[in-house]
Amino acid sequence: MLVWSRPGRILIWAVFALLFGVLFLAPLAVILLSSLADQWNGVLPSGLTTEHYSDVVQGAAWKAVKASLVTGFLASALALVSGTWAALALRIQDATLARVLGVLFFIPSAVPSVSVGLGLLVAFSHPPLLLNGTIAIVMVAHFVLISAFTFGNVSAGLARLSPDFEQVASSLGARPAYRLWHVTLPLLTPYLVAAFGLSFALSMGELGATVMVYPPGWVTLPVSIFSLTDRGDVFAGAALTMVLVAVTLILLLGLERVAGRQTRS
Repeated sequence: MLVWSRPGRILIWAVFALLFGVLFLAPLAVILLSSLADQWNGVLPSGLTTEHYSDVVQGAAWKAVKASLVTGFLASALALVSGTWAALALRIQDATLARVLGVLFFIPSAVPSVSVGLGLLVAFSHPPLLLNGTIAIVMVAHFVLISAFTFGNVSAGLARLSPDFEQVASSLGARPAYRLWHVTLPLLTPYLVAAFGLSFALSMGELGATVMVYPPGWVTLPVSIFSLTDRGDVFAGAALTMVLVAVTLILLLGLERVAGRQTRS
C-alpha cells in the first residue's frame, strides 16, 4: 500500500468501503429487495414474498435461461478458439503488422453494441447470407462483441509466457503441433479459462445488440428483464435479474476453481 501511516490506511479503507457499498452493494441490495417485495411505497418494502420468483419460474424464464446459456457457451467457445488462434498467429508475425492487426481485432469492442446489432441486421437481411430471424445472428452478434476480450486475454498470457519451454521442446525434437498441444496450450490454460469466463460473463449480460437481432422464441435473460421493466413489472424484472446474477456467478466460480487447479498443478 502507498499509504504507510495507520490513520491513513484506515481512512483509505473507509473510503473504499463507502464507495464499494454505495456503488455496488447498495444497488444489488435494492434489486434483491425488489425481487422479494410485496409492495414498496416507502423507504423499505411493506412486505416480503417469493411470488415473483414463482411467477418467473412458471413463465418463460427457463427458456430465457436456456437461451442465454446456449448463446454464452457457443459464442464464448467460438471466441476462445478464434482469439487464441489469432493471438498465436500474430505472435510470429512482424511487430508492426502484429500491432496493426491487433488494433483491428479490438475495433468491434470500441463500437457501441447497438451499432453492431444494427449493422448485422442490415448486412444479413438479404441473400446470400440471410440470417435475420434466426438464432445464428444472435450468436454472431455475441461473438463479434466478445472476441476482442478473448484475444486480449490470450495475448497477455502469451506475452508473459517464457519462450524457454518451447525452445527446450523444439531442441528435443518436438514438432510444432506437438509443442502447441503439449507445451504452449497447457501453460496458457489459466489464461484460456479466464478468457472464456470473461467472454461468458459479457455474453450473459449483453443487451444492446441482442435486442436488435433476437428472433421470436430465442429471448435471452437481459432482453426478458428489459421487456418486463419496460412494461412496468419491476419486481418480476428484479427477480429475473437475480436469476441472471446467480447463474452467472455460479458458472464463473466454477471456472475460477478450474483455473486455480491448473495454476497449482
